[in-house]
Amino acid sequence: MKDYSVVYFKAIERGFSIPSTLCEFSIAGIEFSIKLYGLLIAIGYLVALVTATKLAKRKGIDVDKLYDAIIFGTLGGIIGARAYYVLFNLGYYLENPSHILKITEGGLAIYGGIIGALFVGFIVCKIRKISVLDVFDLAAVGFLAGQGIGRWGNFTNQEAFGVNTNLPWGMKSETVREYILFNQSYFQSKGITMDPDGFVHPTFLYESIWCILGFILFAIMFDKYRKFKGQIALTYGVWYGIERTVVEGLRIDSLYIANTNIRVSQVLSAVLLVCCLIGLIVGFVRTRKNETKTVAETPEYIEEKSDETEENENIEEC
Repeated sequence: MKDYSVVYFKAIERGFSIPSTLCEFSIAGIEFSIKLYGLLIAIGYLVALVTATKLAKRKGIDVDKLYDAIIFGTLGGIIGARAYYVLFNLGYYLENPSHILKITEGGLAIYGGIIGALFVGFIVCKIRKISVLDVFDLAAVGFLAGQGIGRWGNFTNQEAFGVNTNLPWGMKSETVREYILFNQSYFQSKGITMDPDGFVHPTFLYESIWCILGFILFAIMFDKYRKFKGQIALTYGVWYGIERTVVEGLRIDSLYIANTNIRVSQVLSAVLLVCCLIGLIVGFVRTRKNETKTVAETPEYIEEKSDETEENENIEEC
């Protein structure tokens, strides 16, 4: 049996049946199901992999070594995403330790995934002797593809939405209503007032659009406009940091710092934004200085300066 959510949008009268399960089948008496969430993540991963491969080949980056970093980085990302989520829900998982490894129940945090992927990827790059910054730049492009496409899995599951809104694209469904009712007291403890029958911000959509746009821009930037290694990774931090700082403030399923009303991802996004912006400025300044120094050391420039000096000396003699 397929699971459906009937989703309504404020500006559209009719509802849309959105399945969360694509199909179900059995092999040797064992039941299997293909979830749209997983399929969308797989598609995003494939798009990221194909794009990274093409960009790497154009820039002469060893693809075999790159794949090693990607494969092990992916494993690190999965572990990091789960560890991050468990860490900021530690009270629940200390009481229910058997649920820590049950990732099929949900609970993968994107920032934990990024941290885990970069950490493991860094180690693999050092072992395989491939440029860390080249791989991080390619990873930034890939992250945006995966996030942009994978976020639609949140739509099929009717999750990762925001506070109430009257905007035309506001959405609602029975799944959203049940979630709000079940967590109403928790929202109130965080100072959030929710109408379970009202429309909500489709925050997954905001992030998806932002990430897909970034994916296109960054792929072009890496191919034609990269001035220094690490530029794309730093730009990713600024680009994603801006979006997440804003959109995280609209979400109602945020992870919080201890017993405060401070959203973990919002703080981390703001810090990431500032740090990467500083890194970009430093990178461009250094690149500019190196370009100026390189020009000054060319034979043409030295000869030109020599001619100018000789000309000035002749003028002084006159």
